[in-house]
Amino acid sequence: MDHFLYRDGILHAEDVAIPDIAATIGTPFYVYSTATLTRHFRLFDEALDGLPHLVCYAMKAASNLAILKTLGDLGAGMDVVSGGEYARAKAAGIPGDRIVFSGVGKTRIEMREALVGGIRQFNVESEPELQALNEVALSLGTKAPIAIRVNPDVDARTHAKIATGKSENKFGIPISRARAVYAEAAALPGIRVMGIDVHIGSQLTDLAPYRAAFEKVGELTDQLRADGHEISRLDLGGGLGIPYTQGNAAPPLPLEYGNLIKEVLGDKGCEIEIEPGRLVVGNAGLLVSSVIYAKSGEDRDFLILDAAMNDLLRPAMYDAHHDIVPVVEPVPGVDRIAYDVVGPVCESGDTFARGRPLPRLSPEDLVAFRSAGAYGAVMASEYNSRPLVPEILVNGDQFAVIRARPSFDEMLNRDTIPSWL
Repeated sequence: MDHFLYRDGILHAEDVAIPDIAATIGTPFYVYSTATLTRHFRLFDEALDGLPHLVCYAMKAASNLAILKTLGDLGAGMDVVSGGEYARAKAAGIPGDRIVFSGVGKTRIEMREALVGGIRQFNVESEPELQALNEVALSLGTKAPIAIRVNPDVDARTHAKIATGKSENKFGIPISRARAVYAEAAALPGIRVMGIDVHIGSQLTDLAPYRAAFEKVGELTDQLRADGHEISRLDLGGGLGIPYTQGNAAPPLPLEYGNLIKEVLGDKGCEIEIEPGRLVVGNAGLLVSSVIYAKSGEDRDFLILDAAMNDLLRPAMYDAHHDIVPVVEPVPGVDRIAYDVVGPVCESGDTFARGRPLPRLSPEDLVAFRSAGAYGAVMASEYNSRPLVPEILVNGDQFAVIRARPSFDEMLNRDTIPSWL
C-alpha cells in the first residue's frame, strides 16, 4: 500500500497534487510520502511484538536526512555501510546505540569514527577486519561490540547482483568456519562478542530461504553457547521484497516474516535486529518526469523523457521493472501505444521500458515511476553533466524540498583547473 492515488483524475502524493510540485520544482524529481514511510516502518516494528527487538533501517536504500529523521523519530535504528552513512545517521539525530555498522570493507578510519561517536555493534565480515577492529579499539582504550556475519550458503532466489548469502558471494564468513572465528574473536582484548549476523540478499519474495538461513543461525547459536560464548543478539538482516508490478502476486507481509522469526528463533532468548530498507521506502517514493518528445522509429515508438538512467539506474543495471503511469488519469478504455520509454543520456542502455503500453502522450505531459523510493536517488549521478535529481518530502498537504537540484554553476565550481593550464 502507498499514498499515491488519483483524485479527480490527477495523481496525488497524500494531499498534494503532483502537477503542483512539478510547477514549483520542475522535473524530474523524486517525491516521498511520510505516511507511507511511517506505515511501513510500523508494520515491521509490530511484526516483532513480543520479542525484544530493534528495527534498523538499511539506509543504503534511501539516505536523505529528512527520511532518516522521519524514521528515527519513530524509534528506528540505522544499518550503515560506510563512514558517510554513519555521519548521515548521526546528523539525523540517531544515537550511536541504535546504529549498526555493516559492510565488507570498513576502514580503520571508519572504525575509529564509529567507536568515538558511539556504535551499537559492528557486523564483522572477515578475519582481517576482526584483527583491524581489535587494534583500533585497543588504541582508543575500549572494546568494540561485534556480531560476526556468517554466510549460510543459502540461495535467496533473487537477482544475482543482489544475492549475498551464497558461498560464492563476497559477504560474511563461511558458516562452517564460524566456531573457529568466534573463538578467535573471544581471545582478542579489544573485542566484545554480542551476537550473530546474517543477510542473504535483497528483493526476496519467498520465506523459504529465510527459514533455511534462520534455522542455521539457530543451530549456530546453540553451538556457540556450548562453546562458552554469550550470544545475546541475532541480526537477521533485511531483504523482504516489494511488488514492482501491479497485479502480480504480492511478496510475504512483514507480519508473516515476523511470525517466521518467532517460530524459528523465538526460543533463543535473544534480542532480534532486522534491517529492512526496500520495503520501508520503496513504495514510499515516485520519480516524476516530463515527456520531451514522442518519436516514431522504423518499427517502434519512443517516449523520450527528461529523466534518465543517471536519475534512476535500476532498469539499466538490473533490468528492473517499474510501473510507469501518466499523472493525468487515463480515460477508461483509451487506446494505448507500445512505447519504448527512454531518457536523453547518450547510451542505448538509457532505456526504462520496452514496448510498454501507455496512453498517447505529448510533450510536457507528466509521468510517474512507481516504487522508485529505494535505490533511486541514492544511486543517481551527474553523468552527462546532468544535475542530480531533487528530492521532495510530502506530509499531508505540505511538501518540502529535502535536496535541491544543483545549478550548473554549483556543479562547475566543484572542479578545479590546475595552475599549469
